[in-house]
Amino acid sequence: MTSRDEKRQMKSAARLYAVQALFQMEVSGQTVKAVTREFVNFRFGASYEEGEFAEGDPDLFRNLVEHAVNWQALIDQMTDRALVAKWPIDRIDPVIRALFRAAGAELTQMDTPPKVVINEFVDIARAFFPEGRESGFVNAVLDHMAREAKPGAF
Repeated sequence: MTSRDEKRQMKSAARLYAVQALFQMEVSGQTVKAVTREFVNFRFGASYEEGEFAEGDPDLFRNLVEHAVNWQALIDQMTDRALVAKWPIDRIDPVIRALFRAAGAELTQMDTPPKVVINEFVDIARAFFPEGRESGFVNAVLDHMAREAKPGAF
């Protein structure tokens, strides 16, 4: 049986993989089906010379990627409203754009508490940009998006 801590780690890994998959889809033009199959079959828990990949929650991963793609227009509009008027989503770093889409999918289509979503995706931003100020930027935008998506949670 999986412990609560292991389940939480698998969900965190699934969120990270969803950001990576959405980024990969954007830069390569791959389909949702191809990318999700690749990640679940070859990355979740895989061992390579460079190291090991964490085991991820495949259901959460698939839901995040599919919802991010299916609801992309809504999520992008929500993200644009959270950004400065002269800085639309198509001008931001593609990794952060993928992160906003995955987080937006979870905020708008799932029952995860907004504070959990914000904390998880800010941690992902720190993983991708350990030296930068991106995590603060991500926190501010996600807070705005969460308040719009689930105002009753605040």
